[in-house]
Amino acid sequence: MRFRIYKRKVVILTVVVVICGLAFWSSGRQKKSGSASLEAEAARRSSSSSSSSGGVGVSVNNHIQAPATPAVSRAPAPPPAVQANDTHQDRAKVKEKIPRPEVDNTTLVYRGIVFQLNFDQAIRNEEKFKAARRKDDLVVVVQVHNRPDYLKLLVDSLRKSRGVESILLIFSHDYWSPEINQVVASVDFCQVLQIFFPFSVQLYPHEFPGHDPNDCPRDIPKKDALKLGCINAEYPDSFGHYREAKFSQTKHHWWWKLHFVWDRVRVLEDHRGLVLLIEEDHYVAPDFIHLLRLMSALKGEQFADCDVLSLGSYSHIGYSSKANKVEVKPWKSTEHNMGMALSRETYRKLIACTDTFCTYDDYNWDWSLQHLTVSCLPSYWKVMVSEAPRVFHAGDCGMHHKKTACMPNSQKTKIENVLQSSGNQLFPKNLLIAKRLPANGAGGVAPHVKNGGWGDIRDHELCKSYVQIQ
Repeated sequence: MRFRIYKRKVVILTVVVVICGLAFWSSGRQKKSGSASLEAEAARRSSSSSSSSGGVGVSVNNHIQAPATPAVSRAPAPPPAVQANDTHQDRAKVKEKIPRPEVDNTTLVYRGIVFQLNFDQAIRNEEKFKAARRKDDLVVVVQVHNRPDYLKLLVDSLRKSRGVESILLIFSHDYWSPEINQVVASVDFCQVLQIFFPFSVQLYPHEFPGHDPNDCPRDIPKKDALKLGCINAEYPDSFGHYREAKFSQTKHHWWWKLHFVWDRVRVLEDHRGLVLLIEEDHYVAPDFIHLLRLMSALKGEQFADCDVLSLGSYSHIGYSSKANKVEVKPWKSTEHNMGMALSRETYRKLIACTDTFCTYDDYNWDWSLQHLTVSCLPSYWKVMVSEAPRVFHAGDCGMHHKKTACMPNSQKTKIENVLQSSGNQLFPKNLLIAKRLPANGAGGVAPHVKNGGWGDIRDHELCKSYVQIQ
């Protein structure tokens, strides 16, 4: 009797377990189906968002993927000032009038190319000049925008320079151009490396760091910008103006280039020599390498605390009795920002001031450096500068010039006349110190005024992020 009761209980228990199992299995299928639908919807939204924002990486050669735009703090768009009769629908209509940025395939391809080239760091003519270049020989870095005619003049002047086969010539670009690439490809007299600023206006034409359609107009008053609800309404510059991407780019490029060359170019990982910074519209003298070697030796012997070597100023003066003379003085951005040669020690001091450089409201990199010399650096900069220039400014048009027509050949003629008339004074055997800092030292020089153009917090955060980007 007890056995029958026990058997009946087992049967009932088994039936209950089976029914519960069926119910649980049915519920699980429904949850799984719902989860799959959500994942598909998320993927669809992500794909749609990525294609419109251009934030996805670009696959290059099917194995290297360009990184997304880095996570840079973007200034939040403040809500429009709400009047008593405002409604959510009215504000929505205002938002709808602003077109959303789109990224075309060509731009995405350029981003992928730039990423791969910066990653590969292929050096042209490496084997050809391997024997000529010794460890810690001079590195020359040229910041290039989009003036191929001036770049041709610079390349021509480098070609004529004695000892040029020993340098590593780095072109740092913020504009992709077949014409410019052809000029670089013509360099057959030394090792060459091309690097590309990865956050240029060309690569981000309709979104920050370029010009976002939702950015505030330059001259709109802040109260009207807040009402409009544009992205950077909270961040005008010191003069009440909003950012212009074409002017912000140069300072970004300069700071990124400085960091990338010293800390990201693999072949320079242990470089202990000088890095000379010049630009696409400069023109060098035939003995600029020779003079830098003499200046570097003199610095080591008598001026160990000298931070910068400068190859000259902007005046196209004759060399009469000046070709072998240098001065040691406080660095000034208006006089010594051309042909600056830095050591790794000087770079380390600079990069430690990243926050100060990146938040100072001046879109000019050189005036921002001037601010560092009196606000952040351990001491004001001391510069050794050649009295007779070995680098010339050939550019007579561009960002800081009002000329619409460029005349590079005219500038070339003026410079070559100076060099030809002073040919017998080039390549001095030694240097004389014409002026030096007084014994009690002359203090650094503070910028006389901020130039503005750098009030947007997005510029600050992007600029500071370069030291973290691998």
